[in-house]
Amino acid sequence: MKKLINEVGDVVPEMLEGLVAGAPGLVLLDGQTVVVRRDHADLARDGVVAIVSGGGAGHEPAHGGYVGPGMLTGAVVGDVFTSPSTDAVLAALRTVGGAPGVLLVVKNYTGDRLNFGLAAEIARTEGLDVEMVVVGDDVALSAEGDHAGRRGIAGTVLVHKAAGAAAARGDDLAGVRDVAQRVADGVRSMGVALGACTVPAVGRPGFELAEDEVEWGLGIHGEAGVERGALVGADAVAERLVGAVADDAGLAEGDRVVLLVNDLGTTPPSELDVVARGALAVLRSRGVRVERLWSGAFLTALDMPGCSVSVLPVDDDLLDLLDAPSETSAWPAAHRGRVTPAGEERVPAPQVEGDEAEAGAAGTTAADGPVRRALEAACSALREAEPELTRMDSEVGDGDLGTGLARGATAVEQEVGGYPGDAAGTLRGASATLRRAIGGTSGPLYAILLLRAAAELDEQGGAGEDPRAWARALRAGADGIREVGGAEVGDRTMLDALVPLADTLATALDEGADPGEALARAVEAAREGTAGTADRVARVGRSSYLGERVRGTPDPGAHAVVVWAEAVQRSLG
Repeated sequence: MKKLINEVGDVVPEMLEGLVAGAPGLVLLDGQTVVVRRDHADLARDGVVAIVSGGGAGHEPAHGGYVGPGMLTGAVVGDVFTSPSTDAVLAALRTVGGAPGVLLVVKNYTGDRLNFGLAAEIARTEGLDVEMVVVGDDVALSAEGDHAGRRGIAGTVLVHKAAGAAAARGDDLAGVRDVAQRVADGVRSMGVALGACTVPAVGRPGFELAEDEVEWGLGIHGEAGVERGALVGADAVAERLVGAVADDAGLAEGDRVVLLVNDLGTTPPSELDVVARGALAVLRSRGVRVERLWSGAFLTALDMPGCSVSVLPVDDDLLDLLDAPSETSAWPAAHRGRVTPAGEERVPAPQVEGDEAEAGAAGTTAADGPVRRALEAACSALREAEPELTRMDSEVGDGDLGTGLARGATAVEQEVGGYPGDAAGTLRGASATLRRAIGGTSGPLYAILLLRAAAELDEQGGAGEDPRAWARALRAGADGIREVGGAEVGDRTMLDALVPLADTLATALDEGADPGEALARAVEAAREGTAGTADRVARVGRSSYLGERVRGTPDPGAHAVVVWAEAVQRSLG
């Protein structure tokens, strides 16, 4: 187990100390793992209903992250995945009890219901006016069944938001409770996990999944789901999750909803956005109007990879409450959540007249010409080499070389038929395609290589049948990479293969070798240059940050040169 903690037993108090240290509007109750607003007494004097929630730790940013103006007055936090004690909840109630009533928002787990419920009973005997709303939004469990009832998961956050806004606008306890109950009754959620989380006190994952398996319908305490299934794409995940919550809620065409896509712990924002896109599309395909969309970490399960989807039917009043301003560390800013109308997500990109990559049907690149054959052979080889290049680049870089070159190769294959028919025009067309299709470092470097090579061919009046013209063009391309990239041979880059390739080809031709032999010698020189990079420390590029750790692995960029050079050799043989 690798976690940034000190002692397991100190995780919760130290976590809360860190939270409060960065939020001057919050304070901790001495001797308790309870976070409250610093101005709770002022709120009580002004007649504002208090809202308290909580549960076990491990769900951050819930629950302390929702304490603040417009949401919770206090949060009671237990040990990781463990309900807080009755006395801790009671301490929170007594602290904010000067308010004209306190609403407890509790997720439907036995420990939470017992401890929060008992604390509420004791507080009432002391004269406090306390109401409790229990949230059970998890549709993975049937509404009726042999279980403790539907679990409370990420939809609970929407209860916090709406109830907090109702209290802030001055609703009395009954009104705040009714708003919370309405949201709790309406919200539906379901999740999927790609792996398990690791509870600090346990030190190992709660369950094991194969590389191609997922858990559907899991809770938020590290437990397995209700069904184990095959890994599917993000759109299929969105289809199943949204379908389940929409069907359970009985959503019909024309209904208005808000959508919350929640990270279970370690899902990258990019993946959440892909799921959010799919979820939005599913709802729209059903004729449901999505008024708001929030995507992010709202209620997690430690370091679990996966997500959940929550849908809540709304009207104008409920939407106003969800839009109301709040000042907490976890709820998004007011401008977040707005949904771009369908069809307005894109605007036309500017087109540059004369860009050969956009030549389309006007191009005349011969399907059986040697330039096109060589280009297509290189592209095919790079696509096939994607796993190997990705592995190599993951060891010494950021792991994107293989996918980037494969993406560029695919784009060239799709557009090559539209390039101008002459050799230089074909290279310029490929250059334009690559600079658009590949980001990072590889795209511009290969674009420069092809652009400089094309310019050299133009200066020579075209390549014709003279292999020396291609050798000079290759050298010109390598020089272009030197100038723009700032690297030299020996710096552990693609130049360690490209320069020997170009130089050896030119030398062999000058010595009278036939084109086939010259190219074979050039490719062998590129292989030797690549092998030599395994013993060097990089001076430029991402690998330069790793120092001695790159030794033993050849430079992936140089290896890619060998891949396409060998393919070109075969195509011309």
